[in-house]
Amino acid sequence: MQRIVKLAVLAAVSTSIAATAPTPTVAATAHRAVVKVVAVKTGLNGPSAFTFTPGGTIWYLERGTGEVHTLNPSTGGDHRVFTIPGVDGSGERGALGIALHPNWPATPRVFVYVTRSHAGHLQNQLVRFSVSGGSGGNLRILLATPASASPYHNGGRILFGPDHKLYVVIGDGHNSANAQDRKSNLRGKILRLDTDGTAAHGNPIGRIWSFGHRNSFGFAFDPQTKRLWETENGPTCTDEINLIVKGGNFGWGPNETCSTPKPRGTNNSGPKPRHLPKTNFASPIGITGAAFCERCRLGGARNGDLIFGDVNTGTIRAIDLNATRTGFAGSPHMLLTAAEGVHSMEVSPNGRIFFSGASGIYRLVTT
Repeated sequence: MQRIVKLAVLAAVSTSIAATAPTPTVAATAHRAVVKVVAVKTGLNGPSAFTFTPGGTIWYLERGTGEVHTLNPSTGGDHRVFTIPGVDGSGERGALGIALHPNWPATPRVFVYVTRSHAGHLQNQLVRFSVSGGSGGNLRILLATPASASPYHNGGRILFGPDHKLYVVIGDGHNSANAQDRKSNLRGKILRLDTDGTAAHGNPIGRIWSFGHRNSFGFAFDPQTKRLWETENGPTCTDEINLIVKGGNFGWGPNETCSTPKPRGTNNSGPKPRHLPKTNFASPIGITGAAFCERCRLGGARNGDLIFGDVNTGTIRAIDLNATRTGFAGSPHMLLTAAEGVHSMEVSPNGRIFFSGASGIYRLVTT
């Protein structure tokens, strides 16, 4: 019954995208501005994840090769900084998440979540390297967990939170029991770490911040409340958006089933209380990157909304939060459908929302 979001397959079958912006299918209502896509850089090789410096330079990963690049979004200038060796890009493996030290550029360190072969073992690793003179070096492994035999459910999103701690999501490795195992492995968990990869002070269980997760390609902090919201892929049912809480069990585990009314059939394992999603999609969409619109210049009606994408159709949606910002006030509405599936989504230093696909990085604007 497992439904797999196959990023590698999508990357292989995606049509070639011209250097101009792709033509999206746009949805709009009379009181909402029309949103469109502008290409920042196309012809890229699997830019699975990216982030920004405080000055607006983009740092991005090539998922299959482990190359780390910088990109000037104004000029399109591209520079390879470093290549992480031994990367395995099969299935959903590869270079999957990137973050810059919160004290960048005074502390010029880059953090990457990657699947790679090391000392004869295939592992999902959190690594760190230093940058000097435009080149990377001094690669260090901060955390390593065995990669599963299946090349899916590796997770990989990483992000520094408002507390300057590094949050890392690791997928269940295609074995739902891992998500409830809090003693012997880190799969199916969101971790909260110090910059050396150790458990951050205040964690409920070692490195673990929450558990009972299947697989995730996106999470973002609400800039108004500092709360963490996560998008999660379900099996043949129930993609989710979750409000993450410290020590929370989100219920994915060995008792999962799509036969029970959604979403409880996929949130029924492990100790109670079990946290149900704040919204879910009974028919999976391949939900991926997410970002909050905080003066993102997509029209006043979208200010404060959570914006998120999917890899199956390239649809980008927005959803309003309720007055307390602890749930949603209504259902998601479609902004547009891009020319390729959405992988990652980020907010630039000036508040603009960007996303990446199989072969490019793009920006959302209004007409």
